[in-house]
Amino acid sequence: MKKLLVLSMLVLAGCDSNEVGDVSLGLFTTKDIKLDAFTDPVVTGVTCHVSSIEANLDLSDPSDSAISCRQTGPITAQMIAAIDKGKDGEVLFSRSKSVFFKSMKIRRILDSEHQTLMYVSYATKETSGSFKHSLSTVPLWGTEAYGTPEVQTQ
Repeated sequence: MKKLLVLSMLVLAGCDSNEVGDVSLGLFTTKDIKLDAFTDPVVTGVTCHVSSIEANLDLSDPSDSAISCRQTGPITAQMIAAIDKGKDGEVLFSRSKSVFFKSMKIRRILDSEHQTLMYVSYATKETSGSFKHSLSTVPLWGTEAYGTPEVQTQ
C-alpha cells in the first residue's frame, strides 16, 4: 500500500505537495488521517492544507476530506491573469482514493465579483447519497491583485 501512496503522490497535477502530518485513529484500526500541504502552482502566494482518511488495508479510502487555504505570500495581478477564469476553474490536485475509480480533487475557482479565490476539495464518487466536499476561500483584499482588471472574468 505504501507503494500505491508513493505512486499517487507522483501523479499529483503540478502542485508542490508534501505530507506534513499523520494522525493514527487508534491502535485497533488501519485508518489514519493524512495531512498534506501544497502551494498553488500558479498563485504561489496561497498554501492549502488538506486532511483526508487513508485506510491502509482497504480497497477504497473514505471520501471525507477537509481543506483550509490561506495567503502565505504575495498574490500579484500577473498570477491572477494566468489562471483559468471559467466557472468550473481548474483542477490543481488529484489523488486516487480507490481501485474503483474514486478520487479526491482540489479545484481553484475565481469569484471575480467578490475578488476571492475559492478552493474546493471533493470526491468524484457518491458516498451515502452525497458527493463529499469542503470549501476554503482566499480573499484578494489587501493583495496587489485586488481591484485590477486581471481579476475580471473574461
